[in-house]
Amino acid sequence: MNIHQIDWSKMDWQPVREGVDRKAFTGQGATVALHRLMPGHKPSPHKHPHEQIVYIIAGQIRFHVGDEETVLGPGGLLVVPPDTMHWGEVVGNEAVLNLDVFTPARPEYV
Repeated sequence: MNIHQIDWSKMDWQPVREGVDRKAFTGQGATVALHRLMPGHKPSPHKHPHEQIVYIIAGQIRFHVGDEETVLGPGGLLVVPPDTMHWGEVVGNEAVLNLDVFTPARPEYV
């Protein structure tokens, strides 16, 4: 077995779009992505074939999933089912730091 490990603190943030950056790690079956969303970023409604588990580390975000909406803060968890339209909006003046787990893996995040 060959252990593949990373250190988030040594990885550079990769720009996704204005106000949104990402660091990601992909294994064979899942992808873990650390996202940073800045206040005032433009929300980007989207969907994908992956289940997404969202864990909020810092800040507050209004998350829209399908026809539902909820506000999450640090420690908040949310599941986005596959092929479901979703997006988030930063609430307040603090950047949101969230950890996302995607299954199956998203090789485009490598």
